[in-house]
Amino acid sequence: MSYPPKTALGRAVNEIEETLIAVCLGLMTLITFANVIARYIFNANVLWALEATVFLFAWLVLIGTSYVVKVGGHLGVDALVKVLSPGTRRYVSLVAAACCIVFSLLLLIGAWEYWAPFIGKQAWYEVNDIPMPGWLRFIEPILNEGEPYEKLPRFIPYAALPIGMALLLFRFIEAAWHVWTGQTDLLVASHEAEEMVSEAARSAKED
Repeated sequence: MSYPPKTALGRAVNEIEETLIAVCLGLMTLITFANVIARYIFNANVLWALEATVFLFAWLVLIGTSYVVKVGGHLGVDALVKVLSPGTRRYVSLVAAACCIVFSLLLLIGAWEYWAPFIGKQAWYEVNDIPMPGWLRFIEPILNEGEPYEKLPRFIPYAALPIGMALLLFRFIEAAWHVWTGQTDLLVASHEAEEMVSEAARSAKED
């Protein structure tokens, strides 16, 4: 159960999600591979590789959470909902969507309150190992009173929190809209997933 983007905003959000997921996966793979080669072949070590991989994985998880809402892949128990009439099932799904919207809004508020100081009074906070890229030096006069950063400022990797929660809120609002307009009557696709697993198992047996 996927929601194909039909508006300019939907297409933009979809592109952002898929691009960020692809970039995070690609960078994690390249950094880990380079660190393994450096360690076991050249007896060296990429000091910032572990920290960079951890931050990239955090971005991947938080962005992936909203993406999975779009494709209806989150786990859900719909055994009782399935036996309800279509009208009642739609009402229950709207209530569930409203709860998800409120929850994701609270997460967004908390994420913003945690992240905002790192772009304000605590903008001088740096990560432990990742060096400051030269092409980001333009932010130093803006956020660090002209002082150079030795390491990457924390507000950059920590931005995964508000961005991820904003995307999650958008996806739940989008899912609620699809239920409201009658395009679907469930927020999850557990039975579709079960059918896909069963079909894959049958194909494997035939091979």
